[in-house]
Amino acid sequence: MFDNLSERLGRVVKNLRGQGRLTEANIQDALREVRVALLEADVALPVVREFIAKVKDKAMGQEVLQSLTPGQMLIGIVHKELAALMGEQAAPLSFASQPPAVFLMAGLQGAGKTTTCGKLVRLIRERGKKKVLLVSTDVYRPAAIDQLKTVAGQAEADFFPSTPDQKPIDIARAALDHARRHFHDVLIVDTAGRLHVDEAMMEEIKELHKALDPVETLFVVDAMQGQDAVNTAKAFNDALPLTGVALTKLDGDARGGAALSVRQITGKPIKVVGVGEKLTGIEVFHPERMASRILGMGDVLSLIEEAHKAVDHAEALKTVQKLKSGKGFDLEDFKAQMQQMKKLGGLSTLMDKLPGAGKASADQLAEGEKQMKRVEGIINAMTPEERRKPELLKASRKRRIAAGAGVQVQDVNRLLNQFEQAQKMMKSLGKGGMAKMMRGMKGMLPGMR
Repeated sequence: MFDNLSERLGRVVKNLRGQGRLTEANIQDALREVRVALLEADVALPVVREFIAKVKDKAMGQEVLQSLTPGQMLIGIVHKELAALMGEQAAPLSFASQPPAVFLMAGLQGAGKTTTCGKLVRLIRERGKKKVLLVSTDVYRPAAIDQLKTVAGQAEADFFPSTPDQKPIDIARAALDHARRHFHDVLIVDTAGRLHVDEAMMEEIKELHKALDPVETLFVVDAMQGQDAVNTAKAFNDALPLTGVALTKLDGDARGGAALSVRQITGKPIKVVGVGEKLTGIEVFHPERMASRILGMGDVLSLIEEAHKAVDHAEALKTVQKLKSGKGFDLEDFKAQMQQMKKLGGLSTLMDKLPGAGKASADQLAEGEKQMKRVEGIINAMTPEERRKPELLKASRKRRIAAGAGVQVQDVNRLLNQFEQAQKMMKSLGKGGMAKMMRGMKGMLPGMR
């Protein structure tokens, strides 16, 4: 999402590297570029003005002016102010109430409220074995109730049934009573999409809020709406006591202005972000980590957290032991590593969060994912013995494998060459050569410089 902004800010730093020291003149030039970058990213104008003023004030300080690394100093200031702009620290979801803790979801139609309800179940479950109940009060949109029922089933959460002929306030009260009687820890209430100018609908959600007394009132906003999303969030905030924002479609190709503006305009923190279509595609929002990603520094902490949740630890331990011994890494392990990468969200997620990986185009990433599927197909066409001993693969076996996988013999040869490279890198890693391994990876991942 932030590709264009990252590219422009990267250019600012590159230009400053050639400068001996920071001066008022080159700070002004750099900040002009930063201002244009933010405006192009659809960040609200008042937010841009305030941000630039803060960066300029700190950049003109004596400590920075006397620094021998002006580019690094300025990017450090921009990083810190970007994080402050988005809220400085993560704002965790609150459960500080007697069960059930009620989460009320509000927002425009099409913002992704229903899917976000299902995604929230995953985050809530990470806090322990909590019992979650979902209910829909959207009696206006056809099939809205059935959609949430499907999402609840996928998320393995309980669902409270409702019908379009019921009043939203009656549904909400009945669901709350059911949650209390059946000892649910959390009740997530999905509401109908509404425009802030629709007085009757805004009055309805105020009544729902009063009846439910939610611990979290989350405004779900589509990141692809740009500045309009921020204005809508402000209007909802004026009408409802919002506790935070859930930003959806952050993995899209929008310019990212909403993520940078919504905290400043509403005064409410971004609590969670949607980063994919699957129910697992949700993250707690960390302003500092997002600032790092925008500035091309990667987000290793989030990558480690995802790996901790997604990676099979027994398999990982086996691989580590093979690395230490410097032998035994075979094609089965090679395939397992690709499957682990899939669990982490595939190449796009890895490239986005890995520092120094550069930016790969959508076509490059699509080709990379396609290549990984092809490799998996070729390995699946081999016998277990061939996977353990690739040296057995002579011409006749290669032809059989190529036919079985529906590829050319050249593709099988290419895989074996890549595997040989990977083996060398693994041996290097086993001997402590991390830097050498990273240099070797640059030729294997799209966009890596």
